Amino acid sequence: MDEHVRTCELLFSAARSEFRHLEHFYFHNCIYESVWKHNSRRHHERIAVADLIHRYGRDWRVILVGDAHMGPYEIMEPGGSVEHWNEEAGRVWLERLTSHFSRHVWLNPMPEQEWAYSSSVAIVRRLLEQRMLPLTPAGIDQAARLLR
Repeated sequence: MDEHVRTCELLFSAARSEFRHLEHFYFHNCIYESVWKHNSRRHHERIAVADLIHRYGRDWRVILVGDAHMGPYEIMEPGGSVEHWNEEAGRVWLERLTSHFSRHVWLNPMPEQEWAYSSSVAIVRRLLEQRMLPLTPAGIDQAARLLR
């Protein structure tokens, strides 16, 4: 995803002018127990996802941005993260997020025709109720409609 950081920064910069309240957080490959505000400080300044679920009401919308291209074990297994030991599978955290924030989408910067070649993309799409859209103007437009 590192090659997509600049695109995401532009997206969030543009989105900031459209939303009264906007928070953004980084994660690597899959959501686990924590996220971070500054990518350069990802190992030192983590924010518990459980705290975000308690801090932000059900009326908040969640937009996850990532290519979802990872080992399936990173989603399905405890200890599957490639960066740290995660006690609970990424799937558990994705389910917690999507059950609390019912208005959610995942924007994928990879070309949509490549999604079929990744089992992890299929898993994430299933977990997010097929709410994965391409990170394109048309995909963003469709995401805005889903989030209303």
